Amino acid sequence: QVQLVESGGGSVQSGGSLRLSCTASGITWDYYFIGWFRHAPGKEREGVSCISINDGSTDYGDSVKGRFTISRDNAKNTVYLQMNSLKPEDTAVYYCATRVGLWPVLTANEYDYWGQGTQVAVSS
Repeated sequence: QVQLVESGGGSVQSGGSLRLSCTASGITWDYYFIGWFRHAPGKEREGVSCISINDGSTDYGDSVKGRFTISRDNAKNTVYLQMNSLKPEDTAVYYCATRVGLWPVLTANEYDYWGQGTQVAVSS
């Protein structure tokens, strides 16, 4: 059974940083991605970033490029999302998800399993 557990959310002032973690278990696929998505009240769910567990290839949403960095530690089955220069508009519930695949995709409906989410709040 695939399980994803997010951690690291919290409250921070504008310009601050947070690091989110996503620890996976039960994945038996040979090629897969871990993606981060966020959902703010009144907005559509947005793809933030994704990374291939196999070759480390990544993709980022336009709104976070240059500020967020995704990385992986395969020994710990964990993917990290380092978020710098945070803005109030980054406030959302952040989810990690996983999908089988060889190419980076930031479309939520392409992902098969999801975590419960972690709240990030950025104040001005």
